[in-house]
Amino acid sequence: MPAVSTSIRVSKDGQYILATGIYKPKVKCFDVNNLSLKFERCFDSEVITFEVLSDDYSKLVFLQCDRHIEFHAAHGKYYRLRIPRFGRDMQYHYPSCDLFVVGVSNEIYRLNLEKGQFLQSFVTEASAINKCAINPVHHALMIGTQEGKIEAWDPRMKNRVGVLDCGFHCAIQNSNLLTVPSITALKFQGSLTMGIGTATGHILLYDIRSNKPFMVKDHMYGLPIRNIEFHEKMDLIYSMDSSIVKIWEKETGKLYTSVESQSDFNDLCIVPKTGMFFIANEDSKIQSYYIPSLGPAPAWCSFLDNLTEELEELDYETIYDDYKFVTEKELEELGLSHLKGTNLLKAYMHGYFMDIRLYRKARDVSRPFAFEEYKKKRIRQKIEEECASRVQVQKLPKVNKELALKMLDTEKNDNPKKKKKTTENLLKDDRFKALFTNPDFQVDTNSEEYSLLKPVVSQLDKTRAKKLKKELAQTPILEDELENYKKEGNSDFEGSSSDSSSEDEKPWVKEVQKQYRLIKKKEKQEERENALRVNEHDPMSAESRLQFYEIKEGVDFRDSKATIKKRDKASLGDRLQEEESQKINITGSRGNKEMTFSLKEHKHNGRSKGNVNRHRKEYKHLLRPAGNIGKKKH
Repeated sequence: MPAVSTSIRVSKDGQYILATGIYKPKVKCFDVNNLSLKFERCFDSEVITFEVLSDDYSKLVFLQCDRHIEFHAAHGKYYRLRIPRFGRDMQYHYPSCDLFVVGVSNEIYRLNLEKGQFLQSFVTEASAINKCAINPVHHALMIGTQEGKIEAWDPRMKNRVGVLDCGFHCAIQNSNLLTVPSITALKFQGSLTMGIGTATGHILLYDIRSNKPFMVKDHMYGLPIRNIEFHEKMDLIYSMDSSIVKIWEKETGKLYTSVESQSDFNDLCIVPKTGMFFIANEDSKIQSYYIPSLGPAPAWCSFLDNLTEELEELDYETIYDDYKFVTEKELEELGLSHLKGTNLLKAYMHGYFMDIRLYRKARDVSRPFAFEEYKKKRIRQKIEEECASRVQVQKLPKVNKELALKMLDTEKNDNPKKKKKTTENLLKDDRFKALFTNPDFQVDTNSEEYSLLKPVVSQLDKTRAKKLKKELAQTPILEDELENYKKEGNSDFEGSSSDSSSEDEKPWVKEVQKQYRLIKKKEKQEERENALRVNEHDPMSAESRLQFYEIKEGVDFRDSKATIKKRDKASLGDRLQEEESQKINITGSRGNKEMTFSLKEHKHNGRSKGNVNRHRKEYKHLLRPAGNIGKKKH
């Protein structure tokens, strides 16, 4: 269709598929034998619904939104007439050749196609009639009213034979008022089973001999049910609203499968005795689906069975189905570290796969109040969202206040000629909203990474911070936020300024080195404490780590640590001169190797240093000074 398809039908012989849509209002007939378009016809107004009166496409009747009924023959348009009120649905009664039309009135219009005239209408108790259906066995006419009632009429006796009030089984309580939903779908299976769809998204299954439903199914979407279909061989029911098609079991209500789409659904049509069905929707293409378990493919597309058989032969093994991936840290939090190496954990990359049932049990045991915490968190978020809809006053966010303050300062000091987004828009941008609202994104100022990066990313000095404080202090809310800053101990305002120092000096390098030394010192201290803790619990481990060395003769232990440290700082030449002058042989304290050095006279190109000096004195009077080169004489 050019834009939208509204309704779709399959002819009784199964050779033609007819569909209506807009815009322009038109009907298309597809020939399945040739897999091609048979014909296309346009209307003056949109089609609400239509019926195929013959076995093929030769007799069609269309109910239009401008109160017209249009008849088509094989060659094209045949006749067009008007009804008193706007119509909503129609059904054709084959034994009497009567066309029943219902709509925005309490009357059921009867148009006899054999005589070609209107007959006396059936008058009901309803204010409006939404749906009508004829039982294929005993030919009783059922209508669904706006008040949520089903009225049964016998076309032979031309009077009403029963009323079923089914709206109270799915009534809604709204502000002390009981709202009874209207009937929006109606379908028969055999002579006794009747399916009813309501405007609240409920499907009620009745045995017409009882006034109580034997099954009530809720779509859980709150949308009106638009169509109900019964599977011929299996006890399955198709129910459709504008967002989903659900296929479920008739006796238990258990879901068999479902179909969803990005566009809204308008109509559902099942190809008889097959597993294929079509959906008219708010899109240019009519959606077609095939489920092999519901039946074979139609004869005109039998190749679908071959495709599904090939797919079934390819047995793809899903190894990690119903498994949960956990990291090493999560495993320790759950208290399941002792399961490493067992069949319950499968090592994969940087973590493990474990059965989802075991994971849920361990999670419930380790965190019994996790749901309560999550519930409080969601309530807190809802309250904050409601508060955000009120009058907004400029203030710092609760998460990453320090970062927001820096961004405010950057915005005020940026060159206005540069094309940049303002910080205010950045704080309100949905892409970065979680950075200032979700506590999980809070910057950890105690981490090693932050300690190393802090001197580099710090952009505020004392003067700029004071100036910004004065500007923000004009608003009382911002003043309270700054006081909270001081209590929390944020020290970025006391850091060195990157603007006051040149790029060549880079004073933050010393800060990085200082932070690095502090981190290393902290790590060594933690290692020393861990070693002491291990020694306390296991004294044998400390004795096993002791090492004994044999003392060699001629080894001197008189050098203290200070002397060794001083000697290590001296240059290699100074140490060699000292050792040569004192004639000290260095012997390793833990071995028997001996190293001896002897200094030789330094020569330049085969000449000694004395010869070089004597040569310079001989040629000194020949050298001319070069100090006056380049000076201009006036």
